[in-house]
Amino acid sequence: MQSDPDFEYIAQPKQKRLRLRNNVLYNEFGMRNEALKDSCVKILGFGDSVINGGTLTNQDDLATRKLSESLSESLDTCVQVLNISAGSWGPDNAAAYLKKYGNFNASLIFLVANSHDAHDNMTFDPVVGVYPDFPDRQYAFALHELLDRYIFPYFFKARYNQNVSSGINKNGKGFNQGFKMLSEHAKRENIPFIIYLHPEISELTKGKYNDQGQEIIRFAEKNNIRIIKALDYQLQENEYRDQIHINEAGQEHLSETIEPVILDLIQNKVTSAN
Repeated sequence: MQSDPDFEYIAQPKQKRLRLRNNVLYNEFGMRNEALKDSCVKILGFGDSVINGGTLTNQDDLATRKLSESLSESLDTCVQVLNISAGSWGPDNAAAYLKKYGNFNASLIFLVANSHDAHDNMTFDPVVGVYPDFPDRQYAFALHELLDRYIFPYFFKARYNQNVSSGINKNGKGFNQGFKMLSEHAKRENIPFIIYLHPEISELTKGKYNDQGQEIIRFAEKNNIRIIKALDYQLQENEYRDQIHINEAGQEHLSETIEPVILDLIQNKVTSAN
């Protein structure tokens, strides 16, 4: 990972790695994608570790990769769904990235959000090279990583407590302005914008979003933003890795849920352009 003065942090560019038997790829813009292709239709997918997948998700199993393939087939043209994400990113991180790099002539933008994103504001507290999940360099030996990241923290919890937590405290009091910034950019550029609201396991069990999730829903409805509430699409508990992150089946579910909405919004435009 590397720090960034505009959106806190992102993956270092141009990485191709094998981690935990999974292929992990980042392109020249820190996106979890192959290099950009000028001839392809671009769709921007923003989010945090849910859409990013982390090292536990193989590149080919990402929802964005699956969407790239299925949309290319449906639209009979090359489509790249760009995975612009990092662990614990909020909507304001995404909006800052968009402001810095532009929209890459995108045909559509979507944001995979969670209820906690309602107040997940940037703080620019140092995390890269501080938290184990945000390393700034590779370990020289696998044994060193095993000891440093797993064995020692497990047996010496009190000593390592301040350094092993991957949770980042970004509990801002105000509603995250990134939602508004992304929406305004899309309207200004005449690009469709979608919010995909991903539930935590606790919300899945209760069958409803918590208070912060309801804030996001109200914001979307008030501002006429297309919102996909994943709770309405039979998401299953066995499609999760933990309390929030999805496994390969969950990535497939995300892809299948959002694809028809994307097609509905861009099919006519892309078809006429071709």
